[in-house]
Amino acid sequence: MSVGSFYKQSASGGLITLQPAAADIRAFESFAAACPKAAAVAQRRAINKTIGWLRTHIARTVSKEQRIAQRAVRQRLRSYLAKGSAVSGKLWFGLNPIEASRIGRPRETKNGVSVAGRRYVGAFYKRVHGGNPDIWIRTASKHFRAADYPDSDLTSPLHRGGQRRGSMDADQYGRFPVAKAKVNLDTVRPAFDQWTRRAHQRLLEILRQELNYELHKYLRKSPRA
Repeated sequence: MSVGSFYKQSASGGLITLQPAAADIRAFESFAAACPKAAAVAQRRAINKTIGWLRTHIARTVSKEQRIAQRAVRQRLRSYLAKGSAVSGKLWFGLNPIEASRIGRPRETKNGVSVAGRRYVGAFYKRVHGGNPDIWIRTASKHFRAADYPDSDLTSPLHRGGQRRGSMDADQYGRFPVAKAKVNLDTVRPAFDQWTRRAHQRLLEILRQELNYELHKYLRKSPRA
C-alpha cells in the first residue's frame, strides 16, 4: 500500500519521494476503477508538476537563506519524473560543500577574494594546475580557516608530506599545498521534512485538479442519458 511522500538523507544528499497514498485518491475510486489509464495519467502529471514546483521552491529558498546564486543551487537538484507505470517521482538535492566560486561572481581585492557577500581574506582567484578558476588559499597562510575550506584534511601526515590521500582535491598536494574555498550546505538538512510536507500538500491539490480534468473529459465523451 502506498504510504505517501517521504524523504531520506545521506552524507552527500537528500532524496524526496513524492507519491499519493491510497487514502489520498479514495474520493476518486469509482472513476479510477472505470478509467484506470486516465487516472494513472492524472497521477503522473500531478507528481511531475509538483516536482517542478518543489525544485523551484527549494532553489529560491536555499539561494536566499544561504546567499548562493540560484543557478548554483539548481545544478545540485536532480529530478526523476514519473514515467510509464510509475506511481512516484523523486527529487535529489546534493549536500556536499559547494565551491565558493560558483555561488556568485568572485572579485579579487587587495586583501583576498569576495563573492556573494562572503570574504576570503588571504585567498586568491585563479586556475591551479589547470581546470576552471577557483578561490584558493595556501594552507600555511595565517588567514586559513577550516570552516571556509571544508574537505581540507590538514591533519594527515600524508598531506603534509605532499602525497595524495583519499578523495581530497588533488590541488591540495605538492610543494605549496592550497585549499579550495567552499560553502557548507549542512544547515539546510533540517528543512527536508518541511519541504516534503509542503510538497505533499501541493501534490494533493494538483492531483485533485488533474483528476477532475480527466473526469470532465470522460463525462464529455460518455453518451448522455
